[in-house]
Amino acid sequence: MPNFKYSARDNFAKFVSGVIAAEDQDAAAKKLQEMGYFPLNISEAHKDSSGELFQGMRRVTPQEVNAFTRQLYAVQKAALPILASLESIAQQTPNPYFKSVIESLIRDVRSGTSLSVAMAKFDRVFDGVYVSMIKAAETSGGMVEILGRLNDLLEKDIDTRSRISSATRYPMLAFFVLCAGFLIVVTFVIPRFANIYGQFHTALPLPTQILINISLIMRKFWYLIILGIAAIVFAFNRFISSVEGRLIWDNFKLKAPVFGPLMTMLTLSRFARITAILMKSGVPILEVLDLVSKATGNAVIARAIINIKESVRQGKGLSEPMKLSGLFPAAVVQMVYIGEQSGRVDELLVSVADYYDSESGYMIRNLTTYIEPILIFILSVMVLVMALAIFLPMWNLIKVFRPG
Repeated sequence: MPNFKYSARDNFAKFVSGVIAAEDQDAAAKKLQEMGYFPLNISEAHKDSSGELFQGMRRVTPQEVNAFTRQLYAVQKAALPILASLESIAQQTPNPYFKSVIESLIRDVRSGTSLSVAMAKFDRVFDGVYVSMIKAAETSGGMVEILGRLNDLLEKDIDTRSRISSATRYPMLAFFVLCAGFLIVVTFVIPRFANIYGQFHTALPLPTQILINISLIMRKFWYLIILGIAAIVFAFNRFISSVEGRLIWDNFKLKAPVFGPLMTMLTLSRFARITAILMKSGVPILEVLDLVSKATGNAVIARAIINIKESVRQGKGLSEPMKLSGLFPAAVVQMVYIGEQSGRVDELLVSVADYYDSESGYMIRNLTTYIEPILIFILSVMVLVMALAIFLPMWNLIKVFRPG
């Protein structure tokens, strides 16, 4: 998405300028108007190659956003003014880029801009859900309560990522060691045996021929292999960047063995929890569904949520389109239906999220157990092939040298 430089006037007629990401100039102007600015000039920002070199350093991790939220919650709970709160947090922020972001928030708030509008300028740091909840907090006056909910949501996301990372660390390490061992055998061991076997005019078994051919290809055409891998990665990224490609890939992820059910549970848990929190925070239901569709991270489930949104726009409820999507279990649909009848949808959605969290937590704890049989099977096949490739020719040579 291109960046656009802008100059504008805020609600207090004060001159402001900066850079905003948008599809085109019209979209940039619309974003500025939503932020409460009157655009004066908008032009495309030319890319700075030196800035691109250090673009990877200009990032804020989820842990840092969570720490910011936790600190803001603490100082707001102590009834400190928002400007003093941000100034205090900026002094304690070690990340230079994040510190500059917070200082920009301070300047905007000091000039009379609301905190949510100031945060909306940094959509790579504060996503749509975050900004909408801050906006709802400013409208309702419940900043402390909503910051507490945001903190809980961020901590739950971070904890889930951490548990998945811990559960998959050993299988991933074992897989990479296995691949490294195979490359060492094919690159260094097999050529030595090939030289020995080449001195004798005996037919080599099929496994040996396969590994020798792989070894020759890797040693002679290694640069083509690297280029081929790079081309595949590039083509794959282009494929999943398209609308249809993203749908196919996300659908595959939901149906993949072991990880598919886990991915489904985590995504639906996030949908239910964010929807419940936003509804409790007073965000309109149509805006809630629009934000949640973007926050799920899965195009298939996002499309189902958009269908739910259209149903709600037509005056229908949540439960019927949830049932038609085929993604939600009958028990979950029933709970949402009961919530609609009783007016407690947000409470029952929290129960749905807790149910999914419980089920996904069990799967994550046993993730290594599920993956180990797959790893053992792959390891067994690779060891068997290498063993046959090395030892079968030896047995043939023994037959050659055995006295008749």
